[in-house]
Amino acid sequence: MHYRRGAIVLAAACVMAGSSAIAQGARPGSRAPAIDLPALDGGRIRLADYRGQPVVVTFWASWCPSCRVEFPALVDAYRRYSAQGLRIFAVNERDQEMREGDIRGFLAEVPVPFPVLIDRWGRSRRQYRLTGLPTTVFIDTAGVIRKVLWGAQPPGELDRAIALILADPPAPRE
Repeated sequence: MHYRRGAIVLAAACVMAGSSAIAQGARPGSRAPAIDLPALDGGRIRLADYRGQPVVVTFWASWCPSCRVEFPALVDAYRRYSAQGLRIFAVNERDQEMREGDIRGFLAEVPVPFPVLIDRWGRSRRQYRLTGLPTTVFIDTAGVIRKVLWGAQPPGELDRAIALILADPPAPRE
């Protein structure tokens, strides 16, 4: 019985390793995988509806310390660049959360002016081949990924990545 279980686990690991080597998911130069998810406060967001606009998608969870560091910077970036057409979507990996109340509690601490999407089953995590949180993806107006950032970023890195997808990039901040 232990042999059979071990063989199944080994086979599953080989399939997963092989499939992630074949399908890279979120990598610069590739078309952004589709996102079609419910928003926490109602409605649905479809990434395809935002073609023609620069989009930042951050994948996060309320228990993630680096996500807590990143969110205030994303809120600031949204306030500074939304007039230039920038859209930000925060995809919560609900399958990684204990309760929806944890999400709402986090958002009470860090209110966000952009939509929070709920991925109850982890589909986007699999499509984007996420290996950790936060993962932030920068998508240009043609729907092509220009940059992917993993983890909390040093000051200025978020602005540099946003400049890659804006039609009229901002002057660098000192």
